[in-house]
Amino acid sequence: MVTKSLELIFDFGSPNAYLSMKALPELLDRTGADLVITPCLLGGIFKATGNKAPMIQYADAPAKLAYENLEMRRFIERHRLTKFRINPHFPVNTLTIMRGAIVADDEGNLDDYVDAVNRAMWEDGLKMDDPEVIATFLSANGFDGPALLARTQEPAIKAKLAQNTEAAVARGVFGIPTFFIDGDMFFGKDRLVQVEEALGR
Repeated sequence: MVTKSLELIFDFGSPNAYLSMKALPELLDRTGADLVITPCLLGGIFKATGNKAPMIQYADAPAKLAYENLEMRRFIERHRLTKFRINPHFPVNTLTIMRGAIVADDEGNLDDYVDAVNRAMWEDGLKMDDPEVIATFLSANGFDGPALLARTQEPAIKAKLAQNTEAAVARGVFGIPTFFIDGDMFFGKDRLVQVEEALGR
């Protein structure tokens, strides 16, 4: 049996990306698929595609925004994601921590990094665009915070995040979380049923 890969276009700035990731382990167990995380910059995707965050996009359509929030609550309840909290500093500029994801990927510990920073963002409510907060948190969670932060300033790290983002846009990505299976795209946490069906085929 050939193991399928599920690619996730990811940025910490999306609460729905956090929620999706928390729901994925059971799906991956059922399908036997491997998760591949591709760090991208959501702000760059929005700028390139003309898309906007829901809170901005639906600002003049309060009923639509209320329904988006209802769907989020239903998802949280269904998957028992009781630790989730909207970050009090939201929206958080994720440029540094997304470059940090590129560093972590380069150093072979992207999964651990994503787990930790997701917790900082969407459970602990930390201000993860403050370099001091980032370094302190990472150092307390198994990373060399200052060293990792220093690497985020390397030209190759900056370029790799930009390249990932441009490549995602070229593939039709307009928001996060976006999933790919064998070139087929699925957008949003509410498509996980379709994702699982596609992985099962």
